[in-house]
Amino acid sequence: MNEFQDQVAVVTGASRGIGRATALELAQLGARVLVNYQQNATAAQNVVDEIIQLGGEALAYAADVSDAAAVREMIKATLSRWGRLDILINNAGITADAPLMRLRPDQWQKVIDVDLTSVFLCCQAALPTMQQQRYGRIINVGSLAGLAGNVGQANYAAAKAGLVGFSRALAREVACDGVTVNIVAPGYIETELLDSAAPAVRAWALEAIALRRFGAPEEVAAAIAFLASSRSSYITGHVLVIDGGWVMP
Repeated sequence: MNEFQDQVAVVTGASRGIGRATALELAQLGARVLVNYQQNATAAQNVVDEIIQLGGEALAYAADVSDAAAVREMIKATLSRWGRLDILINNAGITADAPLMRLRPDQWQKVIDVDLTSVFLCCQAALPTMQQQRYGRIINVGSLAGLAGNVGQANYAAAKAGLVGFSRALAREVACDGVTVNIVAPGYIETELLDSAAPAVRAWALEAIALRRFGAPEEVAAAIAFLASSRSSYITGHVLVIDGGWVMP
């Protein structure tokens, strides 16, 4: 399938987990992909190599997406390489968990910077090109923590909740420019973060999930690819929960 043929995507935090699965999914559908990472160059290059083996085109690019200058250079490199930018997936994120009374100011600020401010910076850098093209898809990766809260994650929940408000405000701002902005909110997905969870937490989560299993990164990537496609042209400002039926209104 070549659904994204001739399109260019930037995926932040793409060396592992949901970001990696998304980069591969978009590439399989024909997109040229900038694989953003911050530290693990080997993992990022492995993603690029997989894309090339699939017959696609990709570029690994190191950038701290919470740094405005680094983000501008990343978008500049994308345009220099491919001349356009159609899809922006803001996936990069971290956690620094602690009960509120033990949460240090630096833990609070770092999570806000990486999980929320980075999205602002990437959108601001990418939008001029999308607006000029009169086309763009922005998908921001949130979390159920931003909708329902989570014990010991006041910083993370605040960042992800802020992401929803930010995305909906931006969706209204750029709707007339042919740009849509949506959010995916994954639940418990088989990533390194879940691997580090205590056995009791995993058991509790499995019991609470209607489908009685954890999600795969590829299942989130498939939803992101849909929102990045022309098939989602009448969807913007939407939060798509991907949780196997853990939280139901």
